[in-house]
Amino acid sequence: MHFSVLTSTSNKMEALKGSLIPSLQIPSTPTTLHKTQFLNFQFCPIPTSFLKSIQRNTSRSKLLSRSKLFATSSSSTASTEPIDPTDPLLETDSQEEKFDWFSQWYPVMPVRDLDKRVPHAKKVIGFDVVVWWDRNEGSWKVFDDTCPHRLAPLSEGRIDQWGRLQCVYHGWCFNGSGDCKFIPQAPPDGPPVHTFKKACVAAYPCTVQNGILWFWPNSNPEYKDILSKKKPPYIPELDDPSYVKPMANRDFPFGYEILIENLMDPSHVPYAHFKLLPNPPSKNRVKLDREGGAPIDISIEKLDKNGFQATRYGGNSRFMAPCTYYSAVSLTSVNPGNVSDQGNGSVSSAGNNMQPSSNSNVPQQRGLLVFYCVPVSPGRSRLILIFPRNFGVWIDKIIPRWVFHVRLNLVLDSDLYLLHIEERKIMDAGSSNWQKACFVPTKSDAQVVAFRKWLKKYSDGQINWGEMFSGLPPSTPKEQLMDRYWSHVVNCSSCRVAYKGLNALEVVLQVVSIVSIGIVAATKQTGMSAVARTTLVLMAVLCFAASRWLAHFIYKNFHFHDYNHALL
Repeated sequence: MHFSVLTSTSNKMEALKGSLIPSLQIPSTPTTLHKTQFLNFQFCPIPTSFLKSIQRNTSRSKLLSRSKLFATSSSSTASTEPIDPTDPLLETDSQEEKFDWFSQWYPVMPVRDLDKRVPHAKKVIGFDVVVWWDRNEGSWKVFDDTCPHRLAPLSEGRIDQWGRLQCVYHGWCFNGSGDCKFIPQAPPDGPPVHTFKKACVAAYPCTVQNGILWFWPNSNPEYKDILSKKKPPYIPELDDPSYVKPMANRDFPFGYEILIENLMDPSHVPYAHFKLLPNPPSKNRVKLDREGGAPIDISIEKLDKNGFQATRYGGNSRFMAPCTYYSAVSLTSVNPGNVSDQGNGSVSSAGNNMQPSSNSNVPQQRGLLVFYCVPVSPGRSRLILIFPRNFGVWIDKIIPRWVFHVRLNLVLDSDLYLLHIEERKIMDAGSSNWQKACFVPTKSDAQVVAFRKWLKKYSDGQINWGEMFSGLPPSTPKEQLMDRYWSHVVNCSSCRVAYKGLNALEVVLQVVSIVSIGIVAATKQTGMSAVARTTLVLMAVLCFAASRWLAHFIYKNFHFHDYNHALL
C-alpha cells in the first residue's frame, strides 16, 4: 500500500531521495555510498515494557454507549518465541489479558496542520472531538464535539474575543477546562445555571509530542494527570534540530487493520507501486518478472500485548500498539551496539549507540520512517507519516512541502482502491476468519500474520468499538473514494495554501488572455504595429493554454488521479 513502501528500509530512504522528488538528487557524501553500505543499519529499539493499563471507568455517559469495552487486568504474559507465517497459533483462542483500546494515547493531527484561529472537527477511535487552541492557556484542547445545550457540534463554532470556545447555535461559551462560562439566555439576576455540571463539556487529556497532538479517550477526572503516568511513544529524532522532518497526513476509505498491515507488507511494493518506488532489498534476487519481486525472509522476534518486533534482510521494524509503526536506517557502515530500553514509552536513539566502522569524525547519516495509524471508525482510518533525516536537509529548505505531498499522494493512491475492496471481502468472510480466508504461505507476509495474530490474541480479531457501529459504511464511486481534496488538502496547511494560490494563478492567466485579446480588438483601427498585435495575440493564446493546463494539474493533483495498473 501507501508507504508500506517505506517499511522496506533501504528502498524507503531511496524513495525519499529519489522517488518522492524524482527530479532532485541528494548530494553524495565525501565517501561514496554503495548499496551494501546503504543497507547496513541498526534498528532503534523501543521499550517493550509499558506501564500497567489503567482500569477504565465507564461512569461518564459518553463512555456508557461503549458497553463492551475490554477491561485490563494487573499483569500480562508476553509471547517471545519466533513466529512462523503459517503458525497455527493464529487459530487458537487465548486467555491472555485483552488490549484496552480506550486506555491508550492516540495521535489526532500534526499541529502544523491545525489553524489556531478556528475549531477543528476530528474523529478518532469512534469519538467525535473538537480540537481548538486555547490562547488563554497557550495550549491545544480536545473536547467532546457536542454542546450540552442542544447537542450542536462545537466544531462549527468559533473562538470568541475572550479566547473561549463558543457554540454558534445559541452562543454558549466554554473555557479550556470545559466549564461553561456564559449562557446568553440566562438572566443575570437568576440562578447561575452556567455553573451546573450538566452545562460543562467533556474535556479529554491531551498533549503535543514530536509535533503531533495526542489525546486520551477518557474524560473522567481520574485521568486528568494521565500524562504523568503514561506518555505516548517518544522518538528523540523528531525533536532533534539537525533533522528535517517531512510530514504529511491522509484519510482513507478503509479501516485501521487494512492500513497498518499494508504498511507492514514490503512484498507488494514492486507491483502496487510499480515505477513509483524502488524494490525492497532481497538477499537472492532473481528477476523472474518485469516488476522484479523476490522472496523476503521476515521473522518475528517478539510478540506481546504492546506489539512486536520484526527482522529481515535490510532492516528491522517495530509495531507499538496501537498506532505506531517505526523503523530507522543508517547510511554508514556500523557495528551494532547494545541499545537499552528507555522508560515512559520513549524510543531510544540508535544514533547514540551506533559507531561508524570508518572515520568516526564523519557525521553519521540517518533516516527514520515513522507511521502513525489512527483508527477513525469502521472502514475509515488516518495515516500521519514522518520521514526525518539528517542528510539532504537542503531539499526541504528550497522545495515547497506541497510538492512532496503531490508525489506522496500518487503513491498512496496507487493501491488505495485495492485496499478498499480487499477490506470488504475480508469482512464478508468474517474478521475472525482472516487466517482461513487468506492464504499466506511465505515469510514475506510474516509481519502481516503477526499483526493479525496480535489482533486475535489480544482483541478478538478486531477493534472494540463498543455498540456504536454496525458494519462498514457503504462503498462509493472510485472518484469519491480516491478524492484527495477532502482526504488531504483541507487537512494540510501547505496544500491548502498551494491550492488557493494555483487557483488564483489560473484566474490571472485567464484574465490576461481575455485582456490581451480585448486590447488587440480595441486597437484594430489604431496605429498599433502588426508586431505588437501579434505579440498580444500570442500572449493571449499562451496564457489561455497555460490556464487550461493548470486547471488539469490542479484537478489531477488536488482532487482525483486515477491509477490504471493494467496500462503501465
